[in-house]
Amino acid sequence: MQEMTRMTEPVLGISAVPTKLHRFLGVELEIAPGVLVPREETELLGLTAISILTEEQAGPLVIDMCCGSGNLGLAVAGAIATARVLGADLTDETVGLARRNVERLGFGPRVKIFQGDLFDAMNGQDLAGKVDMIICNPPYISARRLEDSLAHLLVDEPREAFDGGPFGISILQRVVRDSVPFLRPGGTLVFEFGEGQHQQVAHLLTRVSAYDQVSFVDNEAGIPRVAVARKQV
Repeated sequence: MQEMTRMTEPVLGISAVPTKLHRFLGVELEIAPGVLVPREETELLGLTAISILTEEQAGPLVIDMCCGSGNLGLAVAGAIATARVLGADLTDETVGLARRNVERLGFGPRVKIFQGDLFDAMNGQDLAGKVDMIICNPPYISARRLEDSLAHLLVDEPREAFDGGPFGISILQRVVRDSVPFLRPGGTLVFEFGEGQHQQVAHLLTRVSAYDQVSFVDNEAGIPRVAVARKQV
């Protein structure tokens, strides 16, 4: 789909920000400077999550962690009419854009966006043991690669969207560990990871020892890019 540039309405005296329209899994999103542009490879994560949720009970409660523009959570809400989605991200720019996408698509009654450092954003929401799925596209690129071979990624997009720490798995470690208290027994954690991180991710999931039925989804090239882990019943 060709991206179209538009101007957002000024908010509280802030100048209008140029945005583009970007289609992701059938959902037309606004994207803007300072927020990660949804990648085509992340559609594998979204399709995996939707497939699992479609096979399970109606009315699932889903957390979209590191929600960015809201692309994954809104794709889930668009595909599953009974889904309730709680998205979360860190920066003002990202949270503001995600909330704007929720409203312009008319998902306000079923999709809410919170701000904070990972699961701290969910404090006070009474979610312990109640969440059916946590879906996450976390930062998973090492800081060193962002300084050299992948420095071009930071020209128009925020470092927070890519920087996974010294080895690229710092955020992944936290997501795998901190998802456990929120998931119901049998609930599912589904997340994207980088090429070549398959064994590291398998180790992270095993070390937490709260998950069973761990599996991986390959992309078209046969490379594992999505992890699926169910919390033990």
